[in-house]
Amino acid sequence: MRELPVPTHPRLIGGEAFDDAAVYRVREDLALVATVDIFTPIVDDPRTYGAIAAANALSDIYAMGAQPLFALAIGAFPREKLSLEVMAEIMCGGAEKAAEAGLPVAGGHTIENPEPVYGLSVLGEAHPNHIVRNSGGRPGDALILTKPLGTGLICTALRVDRARAEWIEAAVDAMLRLNREASEAMRRHAASACTDITGFGLLVHAHELAQASGCAAEIAADAVPLLPGARECLAAGMTAGGLLRNLDHARRFASWSPERDEPARIFADPQTSGGLLIAVPEPHADGLLADLAQVLPAISFACIGRLAAGPPGSVTLL
Repeated sequence: MRELPVPTHPRLIGGEAFDDAAVYRVREDLALVATVDIFTPIVDDPRTYGAIAAANALSDIYAMGAQPLFALAIGAFPREKLSLEVMAEIMCGGAEKAAEAGLPVAGGHTIENPEPVYGLSVLGEAHPNHIVRNSGGRPGDALILTKPLGTGLICTALRVDRARAEWIEAAVDAMLRLNREASEAMRRHAASACTDITGFGLLVHAHELAQASGCAAEIAADAVPLLPGARECLAAGMTAGGLLRNLDHARRFASWSPERDEPARIFADPQTSGGLLIAVPEPHADGLLADLAQVLPAISFACIGRLAAGPPGSVTLL
């Protein structure tokens, strides 16, 4: 991917920083924000899978501080193995989640594929001066995470039929929760930077935000909210290959003591429809946390650290 050319166009905003979504300035007071995301099933129920995929795609729009306008569905299905009814359930789940967010799924495209894949391309809007990019953080900014970690571990346990019902319920609830309210709250409190936590896990996404902002990141390991069962799944070795790849990559820029090895591994867990990682000036942090307490479950969000002066992109677990 490093060999791909950096997108350049006079109307593009921020292509060089690899933000969560593409931003195209239409006029001085309007920018279009676009993203696309698809993945294979991570839960058994097709309607729930479709809804999670939609929430996951919408997250990139919310991470940029934008409002979604409409979406297009993208599906690839094994016609000989998957009934039309199941395909319809997946796509209905996605459309229902989009409707919850206040936008229509206006069309889309499907093809045949050996395994099912589903997601959305989403178009949103924002004022060009109000885009929240991943590059605006400054030393001293608080880092606030808006969903607990561990979806990759729980879904891996689910695939081998070793996940407890309460673990699955908590993970599905988190993945289905839109990042809309967290996005609205961060805009009210002058967030300086934001990204969402998805397939690269907390360590890599924190690194990307810190690097784009020219800062180091410090994460208080004990402050990071975790899903029920995440530690148990890790201890039992129920880890996806993505966790190990993320951890190996993180060793290039992250440091932690031996007693922080367990949280480091959980922080490398690939997330699906994860929370926002928000950098906010320290004077605004308490206000943002108070606002989040009005709209999010109490144990699902926390201030987990701060940006600091130091090598850009370095991450230290405390």
